[in-house]
Amino acid sequence: MSHAEHAHGHGDHKGHAHAGHSHGPVDDEGRVAWAFAIILVFMFVEAAGGLISNSLALLADAGHMVSDAAAFGMSWLALRVGKRARDVKRSYGYKRLEVLAAFVNGCMLFVIAGWIAFEAARRFMAPSPVLGGTMFWVALAGLVANLVAFFILNGGNRQNLNIRSAWLHILGDVFGFIVAIVAALIIMSTGWAPVDPLLSVLVALLILRSAWQVVRASSHILLEGSPPGVDLDALKRDLTTAAPGIVDIHHVHAWSLTGEEPLVTLHARCASGADHGVIVPAINKRLREQFGIGHSTIQLEGDDCFDESHG
Repeated sequence: MSHAEHAHGHGDHKGHAHAGHSHGPVDDEGRVAWAFAIILVFMFVEAAGGLISNSLALLADAGHMVSDAAAFGMSWLALRVGKRARDVKRSYGYKRLEVLAAFVNGCMLFVIAGWIAFEAARRFMAPSPVLGGTMFWVALAGLVANLVAFFILNGGNRQNLNIRSAWLHILGDVFGFIVAIVAALIIMSTGWAPVDPLLSVLVALLILRSAWQVVRASSHILLEGSPPGVDLDALKRDLTTAAPGIVDIHHVHAWSLTGEEPLVTLHARCASGADHGVIVPAINKRLREQFGIGHSTIQLEGDDCFDESHG
């Protein structure tokens, strides 16, 4: 018969989750709100400028900014709702909503990039004149507006996946406006209109890169993947030395609630006569200091593992 004992190590979880950052969730929420306001206002300006100048580069980036506005709205809502206390239906609270919002934002970027590529191909087959001067001034104003939003978000906590996805949206816009300015200058000096859809494809590729980063990171969390940098085999070997009497560590499961909050559950087989009261705090301390995991659930066992013996 197995000897089992459950212990929870919540320790300094709250403090650890934000260790090394001076930016709390309220601060991040405010940064996203300001960036959202800037993006929303300029989105209409850019769409109007794109229609007047007949510039695909501007229209493409205006489409990107539509997704940005929706993404920032979701990001703000996720940060807002994520502060709600946990309840009987959601024992971890609503923080995972941040990751879900980041995943949706990343998927939206894929759609926008596809639309830009399709429209660029259409423009190549049927070129149309572009007003380079109008395009230039609208793109320059957009670059300034997005740089302001970029620096607002740049001070936020980018370990928060939601903030990082919003930051990548803005970074994509900054590159998009730089490309539009270059295209406008070429059109003004040479009159070669095909440069507009050509450089729009570059914007699409930049958007795809950002989208892949966000979708990959958020889907890994949603699929309960191991936190980045946590090697489960190394963790098992290391924890056997955390305190005298630990024979082995097994049934280890590590995942993340958000990009900043890793969690772990594990079984620790102990030698006969081992002091269980010492082992649990020692494992918790080791998890925090060596692996940055502040929330753990530990099951202590004697000779047999209940799960293995009675599966």
